[in-house]
Amino acid sequence: MSQPVQAPDSRSQRLFHLPVPFGLEGGGLLHDLTLSYETWGALNDAGDNAVFLCHALTGGPHAASHGPQDEPGWWEGLMGPGRTLDPSRYFLVCANVPGGCYGSTGPGSTDPERGKPYGASFPVVTTRDAVRAFKSLLDHLGVRRLALVLGGSLGAMLAWQWAVQYPDFVAAAVPIAGPFRATAWSIALNSVARRAIELDPAWRQERYEGNGPERGLALARAIAMISYRSEPLFEERFGRERLEPEAAARLSASNPFQVERYLGHQGEKLVRRFDARSYVALTRMMDLHDASAGFASPEEAMAAIRAEVLIVGIDSDVLFAPGALRATAERLVALGVRSSYAELTSPFGHDAFLVETAALDGLLRRFLAKRSPPCAS
Repeated sequence: MSQPVQAPDSRSQRLFHLPVPFGLEGGGLLHDLTLSYETWGALNDAGDNAVFLCHALTGGPHAASHGPQDEPGWWEGLMGPGRTLDPSRYFLVCANVPGGCYGSTGPGSTDPERGKPYGASFPVVTTRDAVRAFKSLLDHLGVRRLALVLGGSLGAMLAWQWAVQYPDFVAAAVPIAGPFRATAWSIALNSVARRAIELDPAWRQERYEGNGPERGLALARAIAMISYRSEPLFEERFGRERLEPEAAARLSASNPFQVERYLGHQGEKLVRRFDARSYVALTRMMDLHDASAGFASPEEAMAAIRAEVLIVGIDSDVLFAPGALRATAERLVALGVRSSYAELTSPFGHDAFLVETAALDGLLRRFLAKRSPPCAS
């Protein structure tokens, strides 16, 4: 990508500028924090029909289209008339996380003190910081209470943080395919992906302008995609097929397997729409995620949750094992927190939360049917 994506990627995106310098958990300071966001539907008079959607690592605020002329969003199949997340009932909000590259302040943004991109000087931003910034946005929009917060992967981490950090503000939370605290397994995978970026000569300690470490970012994406899918899916879709199936080309080093081509294509797609600096910043945010930070123990943090929680796992997820998520739900119940667990059955692995939207819509519908819905107006 020739330039980091700083312009909003939809005409419906708006910008919220925090009026004062924003202090961060690690001691850093952002003097001009901007959040890009989109909304669907209308806030009711009570201010309690809002749903906050938390995007994943390379997502942005454009979760769904706003009309037939708009581009589809990353959760298009979950939002809209007749679906569980219906804008006629809910006020839906999605904001780009700080550190991202879809309009919110990130390492590719201009540092107002230096007049150059932050690059390596961009401070560490945690899930706790991000949720506090999002709370300022919702205060600005007049939201008095969230009817629901939900998200997958990094979005699930943010949903956990919302439930712990603002227990009286969140009525219900649905973390999907994401843990209460980052795991050693996910940290290891993110570390290798970041190393791929940092070893690209174009990285230049994040001080590049124009074309950045495109080969490193593409490789990081390819590494991640292996953990986002499942072995059965790869075997069914690619098997041992080669680009050139002829027997004469079987031993040719220039005749890649189709799965290699797929991973390369996924890397090229990400390079066209994402900034490597944000990839590094947000994978670090994921690694540092610990919703129990500041508490004496994870159990103490979990016990602080007052929202009703639905934890959703994916049976083929190799990034965040469903068994561990189920165990978290059981711990919550033991602590007196209203919690349940549901599991998506899918060959798509970790990314099933972006693919199996019909099944996910059904889970959400059943979960929310037990609750008294807020009035739309």
